[in-house]
Amino acid sequence: MFSTIIPMKSRKKSKVIGLNERNINLIYPNNPKKHYPLADDKVLTKEILHQYDIPCAETYAVIEYNSDIKKAWAHCKKYNTMAIKPANGCGGGGIKIIRKDLDNNWTTSGKVISEREIFQYMAATIMGFFSLGSHDRVLIEECIEPHPFFHEIYPQGVPDFRIITLDKKPLMGMLRMPTDRSDGKANLHQKGVGIGVDMEKGTLTQVYDGKNYYDHHPDSRFVVKDVPIPYWKEILEISVATAKVFPLNYLGIDIVIDKIKGPQIMEINVRPGLGIQLVNKEGLKESIQKTNK
Repeated sequence: MFSTIIPMKSRKKSKVIGLNERNINLIYPNNPKKHYPLADDKVLTKEILHQYDIPCAETYAVIEYNSDIKKAWAHCKKYNTMAIKPANGCGGGGIKIIRKDLDNNWTTSGKVISEREIFQYMAATIMGFFSLGSHDRVLIEECIEPHPFFHEIYPQGVPDFRIITLDKKPLMGMLRMPTDRSDGKANLHQKGVGIGVDMEKGTLTQVYDGKNYYDHHPDSRFVVKDVPIPYWKEILEISVATAKVFPLNYLGIDIVIDKIKGPQIMEINVRPGLGIQLVNKEGLKESIQKTNK
């Protein structure tokens, strides 16, 4: 069911982009540093997405100061579920999903959480606990409910698609999935897995866990090879639409499929990681050449 990792050095090195080359040839000439905050700050990102009616989670509140927490919470607590995030967090750090249970208690990760604990979390976020000590803002937004397509592969957490774009064109994609070891996180560096994507067919290819390749998810055993991706045309369309409204020409765009609303932009990245090449067994140079043909 699986094969050992194929070292990148065994393939044509000229097709693979390394960290230095990515920085020098892709990030620096395409992403002016003055515009980094538009991607790094989730609040600024959401403002642009809302402005251009690009599908994304509804924003419930933005909290900048501790004194604003109770007022914002009074507005938000009418919702049954919500995602609370640091505006400048990275790699999924600091995101807290809270829900009301049948007894009207707030819960997170299956455990009851008090309003006082929620306020303490927000205060810690504002003080920079998730953003290297710098003052931050709290973003409270609609909680995405993953499409059943994801649950078939693995039933927990919130998976997303990472689409790499260059000059407003989609280059390469992967599906990032949680595992039993990743505590609901889909990021590769947090023990999630990457699933390759055939960009032309809109189908899944193989699973990569950082060491080995599989044709199935390592925990659910669901076979992913050649599985069609729902809303693939729409995913590409909103990737392009997103790339066009930001003054950044090399992006990693993260998209989740909501079970009711369809594809939604989660966030954008000006320094997308290079692991997507391993996941797809293809170098970014090769993808750039294909796209420019």
